[in-house]
Amino acid sequence: MTSRPPITPERADQEAPKLRLDGVHHAYRDLEVLDGVSLELATGELVTIVGPSGCGKSTIFSILTGATAPTSGHVLIDNSPLGPATERFAVMPQSDALLPWRRVLDNVTLGLEVQGVSRREARERVQPLLATFGLEQFARAYPFQLSGGMRQRAALLRTVVQDRSVLLLDEPFGALDALTRTDMQAWLESVWDTFRWSVLLITHDIREAVFLSDRIYVLSPRPARVVAEVAVQLPRPRRIEHLSSPEFVRTEAELRQVLHDARGDAAQR
Repeated sequence: MTSRPPITPERADQEAPKLRLDGVHHAYRDLEVLDGVSLELATGELVTIVGPSGCGKSTIFSILTGATAPTSGHVLIDNSPLGPATERFAVMPQSDALLPWRRVLDNVTLGLEVQGVSRREARERVQPLLATFGLEQFARAYPFQLSGGMRQRAALLRTVVQDRSVLLLDEPFGALDALTRTDMQAWLESVWDTFRWSVLLITHDIREAVFLSDRIYVLSPRPARVVAEVAVQLPRPRRIEHLSSPEFVRTEAELRQVLHDARGDAAQR
């Protein structure tokens, strides 16, 4: 796994999107969940989806991983239709899902081992990244010996070492306390800025979305549709001091207003 050059408008224009959803609908029996969702993710871009609870954000991830089939619409990855059992996504859920009986090193190699990689080769792939993820001194520790933030670092390393085309991060810091969450957001931004993974992130935290994202898609209440696409103009690398910058405050306020208006429109339907 090597670091990647930053995404630029020129690169984005020249390349087909890494991932594209075009008019995706989904319904569970009579319950319509997605109402024609369209969005794009460029190579090396971090894009976030925000929206009210229960609007269908996690259904999008379920479709991408093949657990759910869309009712209609198209999903393309690397300009090819998404197959029913794609292996191009690595998913990090809100829960770290570390196995308590495996040491940290063996937990972070688990995804590779499930793919059929030998334990020796998996460890060789993981070893150079332990220091980057702040886990070098904890490789022999068990999950119960780690803080919440360290557990999430281990879960993220387990995800990225699989070297899939797209990382799907589903509320990765939702279970952390506010201070640890802020620290983890700053840490994730720094390592993402080094490796430039293609990331689709789900979060309820608007400040997290602004701090981490290149672009943000705002979904309406269920049935979800995209009501806004907001570009974040903050420079990278981002620092904690950016949280109080005029551009950050303006973007955060814009997102809150869009979400408020979307709820109001839904209530009138």
